[in-house]
Order: sequence, then structure tokens, then C-alpha cells
Amino acid sequence: MRVLCVAEKNSIAKEVAHVLSGGRVRPRNSLYKYVKNYDFTYTFPGLGSCEVTMTAVAGHVLTTDFGPEFSWGKCPPGRLFDAPFLTKPPPDSDQRSGIHKNIVKEARGADRLMIWTDCDREGEYIGWEILSVAQGANRRISLETTWRAQFSHLEPSHVVEAARNPKSLDMRLVEAVECRTEFDLRVGTSFTRFLTNIYKSKRLVGEKEVVSYGTCQFPTLSFVVDRYIRVRKFRPEPFWSIELVVTKDGQKVNFAWSRNHLFDKMFVYVIYAQLLNGPEKPRIVGVNTKPTSHFKPLPLTTVDLQKCCSRYFRMSAKAALDAAESLYTAGFISYPRTETDRFPAELDLQNYISKQTQNPEWGPHASSLLQGGFKAPRGGKHDDKAHPPIYPVKFTSLDALRPDQKKVYEFVVRRFLACCSDDARGFQTKVDLQWRLERFTASGLQVTERNFLDVYPYTDWKSSVQLPQFTEGQEVEPSSCKVKEGKTSPPNYMTEAELIALMDANGIGTDATIADHVEKIIQRNYITRRKIGKTETFIPTSLGISLIEAFDAILIDRISLSKPFLRRAMEGFLQKISRGEVSKQGVISQLLPLYKEAFMESNQKGNVITDTFIRTNRGLS
Repeated sequence: MRVLCVAEKNSIAKEVAHVLSGGRVRPRNSLYKYVKNYDFTYTFPGLGSCEVTMTAVAGHVLTTDFGPEFSWGKCPPGRLFDAPFLTKPPPDSDQRSGIHKNIVKEARGADRLMIWTDCDREGEYIGWEILSVAQGANRRISLETTWRAQFSHLEPSHVVEAARNPKSLDMRLVEAVECRTEFDLRVGTSFTRFLTNIYKSKRLVGEKEVVSYGTCQFPTLSFVVDRYIRVRKFRPEPFWSIELVVTKDGQKVNFAWSRNHLFDKMFVYVIYAQLLNGPEKPRIVGVNTKPTSHFKPLPLTTVDLQKCCSRYFRMSAKAALDAAESLYTAGFISYPRTETDRFPAELDLQNYISKQTQNPEWGPHASSLLQGGFKAPRGGKHDDKAHPPIYPVKFTSLDALRPDQKKVYEFVVRRFLACCSDDARGFQTKVDLQWRLERFTASGLQVTERNFLDVYPYTDWKSSVQLPQFTEGQEVEPSSCKVKEGKTSPPNYMTEAELIALMDANGIGTDATIADHVEKIIQRNYITRRKIGKTETFIPTSLGISLIEAFDAILIDRISLSKPFLRRAMEGFLQKISRGEVSKQGVISQLLPLYKEAFMESNQKGNVITDTFIRTNRGLS
């Protein structure tokens, strides 16, 4: 019996082959220079001893596009909403065609196929592509003779478990990706050709430039543009507040006004005069000290990893995910594309804690968890049913890693250990003061147990100056009372961490694609990175601003192409397809006409798009 195993990357194929063969593997060249074929013998349950070839692809094996009669310039862009499309292997001129040819060659002698692609929607679809290619070369290969390995990291016992307990390809996930692929191809290509043509017709962009539209790109761009416009239109307003300082036992205590601040200067000064000129003294009306906790973080998801790396290390979302991917393929962390923020009950967390005890920095904390300090991690509300949260699988020295890998690996480890620690604890004291009709409050925090904070330096929770002893009913003498003037502050320009959070909250992209959408609108020159002080922000270009403003003007009474509503609905439908609740064709027939109608409206008002760009360009120059 011969079994052909196919992974999504050569590094995964190499590691899985090494594990299953016990190191007795025979590598040979494939028809693509970056992929090897690994031959070995393995005993599968129910099949006995099998001759196995483990190989790999490098992403998608097949491409989906329109036929040559629908290429750029051969038909009006609007035809693409209904035109037939083809799924085919890459041409011989593409060096990756060697991957396709290698699958064909190796499949001819196989009795079974085993898919080892990443265990997510896209990985399932790539698995189906591999099956389609293998099936074309060998009739013995079918959906019934194809196994699907379910795995989330490359620890040997986990790999063996996946090999011994294969599943079937989930065709519901395949159908969801087919739906998204067709949708993005029809909508994206038609709008991209239309936009590029009208911009070039007025010589507003270079001959080689492409003005692209994407159902995720534009809502992402809109978040940046909306924030930019809010900042530019902001006008500061003056406000006034009352500051009260009381000295007790030689210590000055600041009391905050319960009204915070008011925009009526005269009214604030009337209150101020009443306080100073009245006969009553300030009186303590409440002293309350109660225990408080600072909760440890939730288990780590992809989106949270990207946000935290952007905020703490000033890494782009793409750089963070690339580093995490390389750590995963090296076997150091679990699969980094996950929406799950709760650990499964069967995962042996203490086993993975024990692997980190040898590190000189966080090793002592890991040891303390094994000696009675372990606390079960918090459970979030999200479980994608495919992968657990991100956690360290294997120990490695930071010296063996590249700079970005070091930051990401250390963060993953510290986050994991923090999840397995206790919450930080302390006492919060609140002192309420009444002066005539006005209420003021002072507060103080005393941290008594740092717990997870000892290993997780990314969260700041420190004791404040301890308040002196106040008693309820006590009259106090103000040492200072004055009116302070301030101004409202503008919102900040969009940071990458904020943008990722907005995309996630609005269903724009998935945990695996958010970084790609951000990079795409940077590459298209719709936004640029700009450092303001120590903070890196996103600023839209005149092209980016004009695209959003033009579509908002054209489609003012229709569904918006720049807001997240349609794409969020699409993502919801994809999840329903994945659960078998709706069909691919039903979703396309429901949503595609909305985009087609918007396209027809935009096509009739193309001058609005170019005029908006010219006006915006003048306004920013």
C-alpha cells in the first residue's frame, strides 16, 4: 500500500516525515526546487505497513480566473459579474507549475492520499485542490480514499496522534472558500478594472499603476479615512474644572471633581465662589476600602497577537504573523492562526509549562506554577473548533532566533505563563468629600499580590501613593482650591493596533487575512505610515481619501461599498456555509446583485470619482 502525504509547506513536510519515520527518511528532489519528496515506511491503523511519500505544496495549487476572452480590454468590466471562470493549474512559465507536476507524478502510484495542510478554511480548500490534481492523475484517489490530518503543532506525539486518527476533508469548508473566491474575483476584478481605466483615462495615475477595489480593502481604508477627517475637522473647545487639594498628616491629597469639567466658564466660577465664600467646610462623607483584582489575560488569539506586537514592539501585523508562522514551522509554538481564546480541557498545560523552566528570565515563574501556583486559565467566548489558542510547544533559547522571532516567542511564552498564573490582587480605597452641593473623590490603590504581573511586563498595574487615614464625618481644611482651564484634545490618527481591533470587531477579514488587507492598501498607496512622536500611525493619501469620499457620494442612498456592513454579512454567510446551514449558490445569488447594482451606478457617475480625486489632491497640496 502506497500513501501520498501532502503538506502546505516543505518545512512541515520535512518535520512530519522525520517524526513518522523515526528519523529514517529518504529525501529526494521534486520538480520544484523548494520542495522535497520524503520517502519512508509507516504503519497506519487498518492498513498495516505502508510505503509513504511526504511532499508539499507552497500555498494554492490551482488558480481561479476568467478565460482569455474576458481578459483586460477584451470586455466591459461589468460583464465579469456573470462571466464564466476557470480553475486551472499555473502555466508552464510559472516555476510553481513544478508543484502541480510533482503532485501528478507522485499520485500516479498512490493508493491513498493524506492531506497535511493547515487546519483552517483555506487549508481545507488547498487540500481539496491537491485531491483534484491527484484524482486527475489516478482514479484510485477519491474523496473516500483521502484522509485529512488534524493537527495544531508539530510536537512528535501530536503528529503521531494526527496520523493515527485521520478525518475526512470537510467539503462545507471547501464550499465556503469557493464562495468567497468567486465573490472576490467577480466584484474585485470588475471594480478594479473600472477604477483603473477611469483614473488612467484622465492621467491621474501612472500607466503601470492599478487602482484596486477589494471587499475588505475599502472598509479597512474607510476606517483610516474617517479617523483622519475627524482629526482634521476637530476644533478644540475650552472647558473649566475645579481642583481641590486637602493636606492630611502632612500629605497633599488631590480630590477630583465629580462633574469632571464643564464648558460654561461663568457657571464654574459661580460654583467656585459659592464654595470659597460659604460657611460650610468640606466634609468626608465616605471612606471605602475593598479588595480589587486585575484579571490575567485571556489565552492568545491571532488578532490579539497582532495588536499586542504592534502596540508593544511597533511591529507591523504582517511582520508579527510572519514571525509566528516561522516559529510554528520550526515547532516552537502552536498554529498561529486561530480565533480560539479558551484552552481545551484535555490539553496538558503543565507539560508545556515545564518546558519553560530552563529559561533564566521566566523559568523561576514557570517553576513556581508547577509547585502549586498554577491556576486554570480564563476561558473566553470564542472557539473556532479548529485550533487551540497560541501557546509555546517547545523551548528554545532566544539567542537561536532572529530579532522579530525573539519578540514574538518571548511574548507567546510570557502570555501563556500569565494565563496559567493567578490574577493580581490589591485594595482600592475611595474617599468621598462633600463641599456644599459639590462632590469630590480621591482614590488610591495598593497592590498586595502581583502574581501574573511578575511574568507579564506588558500590563502596568502599580500601587499609587497611599492615602492618609480619613474618617467619615470628618471636616477638612482645603489647602488649595482653584479653577483650571483646559481644552478638548483631538482624536489621534489611526494606529495599526486600533485598525486591527476595528477590523476584527466589524468582521473585516479573518484572523489569517487582516494583516494582508492592511498591507494591500499600503502597497496601493491608499495609506502611508507616519511616525508622530513615538507612535506610528496611518495617514490616508489623496487617492485613498478620494476613493472613499467618491463612493460615499455616488451611493449616498444605497448600500455603502466603503462601510463594513456588506463584508460583515458576507463573513457571516461564510460561517453558515461552513456549518452547512446555507448553500454557496444561495449566498452568491443574495449578495452579488447588491454589488452589481452599485457597480452600474458607479459606472454611470465615473466623473464623480475623478473630480473628487482632483479636488482632494488640490486640498492636500
